[in-house]
Amino acid sequence: MDSAKPTLALVTGGSGDLASAIASTLTAAGFTVHAPGREALDVTSAPSVTRYFRESLPAPPDLLVLCAGLLRDAPFTRMGERDWDAVLDGNLRGSFLCAREAFRGMLRRRSGHIIGIGSYSALSGPVGQVNYAAAKAGLIGLIHSLAREGGSRGVRANCVLPGFLETRMTRDLPPESVQRALESHVLGRFNTPEDAARFIVFLDGMTHVSGQVFQLDSRVRRWT
Repeated sequence: MDSAKPTLALVTGGSGDLASAIASTLTAAGFTVHAPGREALDVTSAPSVTRYFRESLPAPPDLLVLCAGLLRDAPFTRMGERDWDAVLDGNLRGSFLCAREAFRGMLRRRSGHIIGIGSYSALSGPVGQVNYAAAKAGLIGLIHSLAREGGSRGVRANCVLPGFLETRMTRDLPPESVQRALESHVLGRFNTPEDAARFIVFLDGMTHVSGQVFQLDSRVRRWT
C-alpha cells in the first residue's frame, strides 16, 4: 500500500457486527474506511446508492466489501412475498447497485477489488432459508461475472463465506438450529467476525487472485 495515498475502502451494512469488525481491521491496516449504516446508505434504494457514491466518497473506492444483508427465515410454503423480496433486495439487489457504482470507477482507474460477503447457505440450501440461499447463490454468480468482466482492466472480484457467526444477525435463531450448525463443524467451533475480517485484509493483498469463493469455517463438503 502506498503510504502517501491510503487505500479507500467502502464496507456496506456498516452497523452490523461483521461489517464493524471488517472496518476496524481495515483501518488498523492503513485503509481509509467508510462504513455507513442504512440511514446513510440504503443499499436497496438506487437513488441512495448513487447519492452516497457521488456525494459522500472522495473518489471511487479501491476496495468495496458488500456486507449489507438480512435474514427472514421461514418454511418455503409459509414464506410471504414480502420476506422473499426483502431478502433478495437487501442481499442481492443491493450488492448489484453498489457494485455497479464502484465497478465503473474501478474500470476507469484500471484497478480495484470487490469482495462479496456470501454464505454457506448458497452451497447447502438449508431448510427455511430459500430466500437467503437464493440471494447468496446469486451473489456468487455476480462475483464470478464481475471477475470475468473486470479482469482485463485490472479489477478483481472475490466472494468470502465467513461461516456461521454469533452476531446480532443470528442471535434470534432457535437454539436447536445453532446447535445443528455447530455439530456440522469438524472443529466444533464457529468462526469469528474478527478472523473473517483479518482474512479479508489478507485477500485484498493477494493481487493475483480473482473470481474465487473462500469458505472460512470447518464444514467439510464434497468437491463439485
